[in-house]
Amino acid sequence: MAGQTKPKNKQERRAMKTGGRILGEILAATSERVQPGITTAELNRFVKEKMEEYRVEPAFLGYYGFPGHACMSVNEELIHGIPGDTKLKDGDLFSIDCGLIYDGMALDSARTIPVGTISEEAHSLVEITDSSLHEGLHVLRAGESIGTYGAVVEAYVLEHGLGLVRNYCGHGIGYSVHETPNIPNYGDRDKGTQLEEHMTVALEPMVTAGRAEVVVENDDWTV
Repeated sequence: MAGQTKPKNKQERRAMKTGGRILGEILAATSERVQPGITTAELNRFVKEKMEEYRVEPAFLGYYGFPGHACMSVNEELIHGIPGDTKLKDGDLFSIDCGLIYDGMALDSARTIPVGTISEEAHSLVEITDSSLHEGLHVLRAGESIGTYGAVVEAYVLEHGLGLVRNYCGHGIGYSVHETPNIPNYGDRDKGTQLEEHMTVALEPMVTAGRAEVVVENDDWTV
């Protein structure tokens, strides 16, 4: 992981705002392609084509040897899934985590997309995870501590009886994909690094419908 994230100047913030918009458009376009029968390799090729169309660099391709333009995980796979022959089917939960470099600044965003008709349990998992992020955003401001954000997310997830993954977390971002500080989705109020105005961070609540413990698969990537 790179060094401590720093407040970004106006030009850097403008680049990140534009890059973030592009990344959002790529994720939205990819989401529209998600349907039963498509493979994650096909979706990865689409992401590659969109990045070439927007003339942006992939942030994940080759990062510590990662072979895809985006991480693509299905159902029990939490993060860092490698695109391949996996064919999506009705009822799956498909997660895509994608990063790019625009004007020298790194962006990172993810979303979870239902494939066809999903179960009530799966729908609830997606809704509660999304809501936990927004609960955390309510307290995230300059002068606030990372621990307060984590405490709010943790309380919300546990209140709804779901598993909160502790092995992985959010992070600073900007000059590189991963900068310190780490931003766990748990913690103690008023503890940890205090955020400064114009710092940039990637928030990543990771929630399961079962146990919070995770394992890394034999490909050394998929969690």
